[in-house]
Amino acid sequence: MAIEPQVANLTVADDCVVVFRTQRSNVRGRLVRLGKTLDAIVTPHAMPDIPSRRLSEALALAALCGSALPDAGNLNLQTRSDGAVSILVADYAAPGRLRGYARYDQGKLGETAEQGAGLKTVASSLGDGHLAITLDSGPGEERYQGVLAFENAPLAATAAAYFEQREAMPTLIRLAVADQFIGSTRAAQDESRWHRRAGGLMIQSSMARRDEDDDASEDWNRVEMLAATVEDHELLDPGLSAERLLLRLFHEEAVAVERVIPLSSFCRCGRAKVENVLLAFGAGELSDMLDETGHIVVTCEFCTARYAFTLDELKQGGA
Repeated sequence: MAIEPQVANLTVADDCVVVFRTQRSNVRGRLVRLGKTLDAIVTPHAMPDIPSRRLSEALALAALCGSALPDAGNLNLQTRSDGAVSILVADYAAPGRLRGYARYDQGKLGETAEQGAGLKTVASSLGDGHLAITLDSGPGEERYQGVLAFENAPLAATAAAYFEQREAMPTLIRLAVADQFIGSTRAAQDESRWHRRAGGLMIQSSMARRDEDDDASEDWNRVEMLAATVEDHELLDPGLSAERLLLRLFHEEAVAVERVIPLSSFCRCGRAKVENVLLAFGAGELSDMLDETGHIVVTCEFCTARYAFTLDELKQGGA
């Protein structure tokens, strides 16, 4: 495997997207690993296990898809469905910033749990709905949105079908989510807890078409078979470097790492932005929003930050 000199020292175990290509078959790919960044986004929401897993998958998928954008680009991935997890939103702001949230129905979660644990249960939590991917390549570029309906399908399979049907681009996507216990010694007991991890692999070919019997299609089929052998634990194991995993999967294809994109969490909220939104409401509407302490409290859906205002503060801000 070849590693470009400028990125050789940047490949880390977690919180990055590794962009690569197979030199023999000219297939492009991206590998994502999420650790502390995932924790920073998901943990504050204190969600039950199933919506937490679905949001983790959505964030890994957003990182895989969004990492193809130029700096200042943005990708918004959103699902709406009739399942227990009714809304998933994951934003990727290039280069490498992530945020997201999920909405779920506690009653439907209970029904889903009664069906039994396992991958089928987690997959069924979305139900029937649609996946929307909105791409903004940056200032001066036209925004593009594609929508694809799904029926009780895993998020990875739905996204792959989106690229196949909407972009006519053969695509394979694998996503994995699991919990890892960090800190096993008595001295570190206070800091020991379970951490959620996510990983993913995405490969695509702009040359191949499944209905054409040519060399590019043969190359794609070969690399797709190799990529499909990846195991969940390989996508998640921080002890298995990206280089070793890619070499394990594609050593016969002369895989080359092109660049590494560090990932971090972010949010666009702020007190001034929230205040501007509230100032758009009339005095009567604002009065109806007051809680028992005389404050209007707004909680950011993405980062869970809370902003409290009194009517006097809003009057001063609008003066």
